[in-house]
Amino acid sequence: MGDVVMVHVEGSPERRVSGSGPFAAAVRAFGAIPPPALVLLGVVSVQVGAAVAKQLFGMAGPMGTVALRLALAALVLVVVWRPSFRVDKRTLLVIGGYGVVLGAMNLTFYQAIERIPLGAAVTIEFLGPLAVAVLGSRRWLDGLWALLAAAGVVLLTRVDGGLDPVGVLFALGAAVCWAGYILLAAALGSRTSDGRGLAMAMVFAAVVVLPFGIADAGAALLDPVVLIAGAAVALLSSVIPYSLELEALRRIPPRVFGILMSLEPAVAAVAGLILLHEALRPAQWVAVCCVVLASVGATRTARPPEV
Repeated sequence: MGDVVMVHVEGSPERRVSGSGPFAAAVRAFGAIPPPALVLLGVVSVQVGAAVAKQLFGMAGPMGTVALRLALAALVLVVVWRPSFRVDKRTLLVIGGYGVVLGAMNLTFYQAIERIPLGAAVTIEFLGPLAVAVLGSRRWLDGLWALLAAAGVVLLTRVDGGLDPVGVLFALGAAVCWAGYILLAAALGSRTSDGRGLAMAMVFAAVVVLPFGIADAGAALLDPVVLIAGAAVALLSSVIPYSLELEALRRIPPRVFGILMSLEPAVAAVAGLILLHEALRPAQWVAVCCVVLASVGATRTARPPEV
């Protein structure tokens, strides 16, 4: 999901994050809200942000929109966490790699949703974290979840003439980047203990995508309407869900968090229907459900992390 910050695999490094600053304090003020509700609010926020971003494409293009989102999100996170770039070279390399993958994931995802419905793009992109969850496992049940997800994606892309193949390829590219993002998150989590690492990585991501955004949108990036919409996308897609999920992960096990995050493709399909009028065919809804069920199953049956 090119629009997410947290990941949903067992032993996720975000489980060890300790937050501070105004956004983390604001989230903690909602301590009475059940953690599952926080996760679901974060999921909805991400997908509403993606729908708003797609509506911005006409003014700033997909790459210009990505550039605005990541640059403004980086600005907010730097103000909140006040990171120091005085770290050892190996840590800086991990942070830089994480940021590059984050930027590439968002570029490919926004290129995908320009060409295919939001729900379809998120469903295909979800193959990335699902692959991380099941690859390397020797349990036959995990293989069944992978087959169910693959069947869902095949059905999704072939119904009634199928989806734009270029859009599908971009969504698959975003899935590969998301898998890399998850793997790099483990390294980032072992070297940083709070949101400062993420803030620095977001700066790297913004630096990666800004040249593409400037080439795509040019002076349109300075239009006040575009800037306001871009700020909304940055808050909805990055800052708000990151803060909500961070708080939720303090109060529920990663496995429960993962099951709730598995609803992301379905929420994306609903957001696309309501906000973008992107209606999926009945068979495509079945395909989305296949991927959601595969993700829930893989999360529930995953082995606990070794400690």
